[in-house]
Amino acid sequence: MTITLTTPIVSVEWLQKHREADNLVILDGTIAKVFDAESLQIPKARFFDIKQKFSDTTNAFPSAFPSPLQFETEARALGINTNSAIVVYDDKGIYSSARVWWLFKAFGYTNVAVLDGGFPEWQAKAYPTAYRTIYEGPKGDFKARLQEGHMIFFEDFKKATEDATYTIVDARSSARFRCEIPEPRAGLRRGTIPNAVNLPFTNLLEDGKLKSKKELAKALYMIADQEDSLIFSCGSGITACVLALSAELSGYKNVLVYDGSWTEYGALTPGDMTAPKTWTEAETLAYILLFIAHADLKETSSERDYIISRIDPLVYEQVYQQFKKDSDYQVIQNIIHAVETHDYYRNDLADLFADIKLMAFADGAYADIEQVAYKLLRKLLIKD
Repeated sequence: MTITLTTPIVSVEWLQKHREADNLVILDGTIAKVFDAESLQIPKARFFDIKQKFSDTTNAFPSAFPSPLQFETEARALGINTNSAIVVYDDKGIYSSARVWWLFKAFGYTNVAVLDGGFPEWQAKAYPTAYRTIYEGPKGDFKARLQEGHMIFFEDFKKATEDATYTIVDARSSARFRCEIPEPRAGLRRGTIPNAVNLPFTNLLEDGKLKSKKELAKALYMIADQEDSLIFSCGSGITACVLALSAELSGYKNVLVYDGSWTEYGALTPGDMTAPKTWTEAETLAYILLFIAHADLKETSSERDYIISRIDPLVYEQVYQQFKKDSDYQVIQNIIHAVETHDYYRNDLADLFADIKLMAFADGAYADIEQVAYKLLRKLLIKD
C-alpha cells in the first residue's frame, strides 16, 4: 500500500493506522544537541538532524538554509525517495517539525505533513515506541528542486521592512517582542524588526497541537487578509514555520519565512541606542567606559584606544554618537537601566570594574574625577 498526503497535518491516529504503508517515511525532527540512543522515538523513525545535516553550518547564524545539493544528499542518506510520503514530528508537540515540513516544500516536495501533537501526543495515546536508532538502510533517490516564494534572506528582507505591501509577523513571545526579557542567544541584543507585528507561535497551539482551523484563521485574519504578502520571522527561523503551517491551513498563499530571523537581523543591524534595554553587552560596556573616560571632560587617545581594543570600532562609533547627545542625568539612567535590564553582570561585577580601571589607567593617570565617577558607579550598580 502506498499513500499520498493531501493535508499538511495528520493526527497520531492516522499515523498509527498507516504506519506500515510501503512508501511512508517517519522523520524525527527534534532539535537535539547530540544523538541519544537512550531516547525514545516512534518505531522506524529516522532522525532528521536540523542543526548539523540539514543546515549550512558554515553560516554564522544557526539553522541556516542549506544548499539544494546538501539537502538532496542528506535526504537520500535517510532513504527518502521521490515517491515517499513523509510525516515529521518533534518532541515538543509542534515546534521544529514545522521547519522540516517547510524545508521540504522549499525544495519542491509536497508529499509531506506534520504530526499534530508530535511525540507527546503519540505517547499520550500509548502507541508503541522504540529506542532511537541511526538509519542504515538503502539510500533514496530524492531530488531537491529549489522553489521561489518560500524563503527570504537578509538583503531582500531589509528592503521588505520598508515595503508596505508586506506584513512582517514575529513568532517570538510577546515578552521578547516587547524587549522585556533577554534573548536566549548569548550576546544577542533585544529588539524588534521595524514594522513587524507579533503573533507568538504558542498562540496557535493548545497542548502541543494546532488549534482548530477556525481559530487559526481568526488569529491570522486579525493581522492580515488571505491575499496579503506575509513574511514570518522568529528567533532563528524555526518557529516562524509554525506560523507558515497555520497560514497554509488557513488558505494563505503568499507566505515567506525569513531564514535568519531576529538572530541575524539583530546582529547585522544597528540597535536603538536611545533604548538601553536593547543594548548588547558590548554596547553597554562601551557606554560605561565612555562615561568614565569623559568624567574629566575629555577622552584621551589612550583611553579611546583601550575602548576600541575591547569593542568593535563600529560599535564604539555608534555608542559614542549617542553618548554625546545624552545629558549627564540621561547617561546615569541609561547605565542603570542597561545593566539592570540585561542583568549582564548579575554574578560578578568584578570584570566590569576591572575594565573601568584599566581604561582609566590607559593614559597613565587615574584622575580624581575619574575616581569619583568610578565610586559612583559602584554605589549605583552594586546592591548590598
